Amino acid sequence: MPFLLATAPGNPDRDNEDFAAVTTNGAVLLDGASAPKGIDIGCTHGVAWFTRRLGGLLLAGLTGDQPLRDVLAESITTVSSLHGDGCDLTNQETPSATVVLVRFAGDRVDYLVLSDSVLLSKGTDGTVNDITDTRLDDLKWKLAAAPFTTIEGTPERRAELHERAHAIRAYRNVPGGFWTAGADPRAAAEALTGSLSLDALVGFAAMTDGATRGVEVFDAQTWVDCYTLAVKDGPAALIDYVRTLEASDADQREYTRGKLHDDATVVTWTPA
Repeated sequence: MPFLLATAPGNPDRDNEDFAAVTTNGAVLLDGASAPKGIDIGCTHGVAWFTRRLGGLLLAGLTGDQPLRDVLAESITTVSSLHGDGCDLTNQETPSATVVLVRFAGDRVDYLVLSDSVLLSKGTDGTVNDITDTRLDDLKWKLAAAPFTTIEGTPERRAELHERAHAIRAYRNVPGGFWTAGADPRAAAEALTGSLSLDALVGFAAMTDGATRGVEVFDAQTWVDCYTLAVKDGPAALIDYVRTLEASDADQREYTRGKLHDDATVVTWTPA
């Protein structure tokens, strides 16, 4: 199958915590969830170590016909066994990742999506559909809409804003929150899964949220624009486009984001 793949670190001085790989029958895309500087993640290995090991296991798990949720659950369990006694897997900040899995299975394409990486598919009717797990964004909007309890312009308001910025982290991998693939295999049951008819499919593109900022942060693209750029000009072209948008607002006056640049990864597939 004709895959194309591109990835770029958000910061050249740090490990790229994304992971992507393809095989003859599918693809794996992960976006490692890093904690803010100074927060204990309970792991001596780090996020990049985790995503590379989980990604390799998931790629191997695409072989055969095991349900993708089972593939993810077993891979999480195996990675957890690799951590060792020096890692506290009960720490809520333990390394985890968003997941996109795609597997060709006869006349269909099976998929799994967990957390805020995106799978775009284009049908023979020309429609581009986004397969997205919106629970993280839904929670962010809910928390942002809550009324303030402090006075604007005061140190108390600044403290409240800081607390709000980090409050979302308490909702990771808990009932009623959002889920990522970390140490708890129950996350696999929370993933979105489904199938696409291969005969009705023109192609697909999987991407981490560092590559979707043109849509989700800068409001400069639609999903159709995002898909078209990635497939027509190549995955690297989409990442370059996002980097240009980021550079145009380097002081973040118009578009506030947690990181000036984020790790960005794109995988595309189109029939031969």
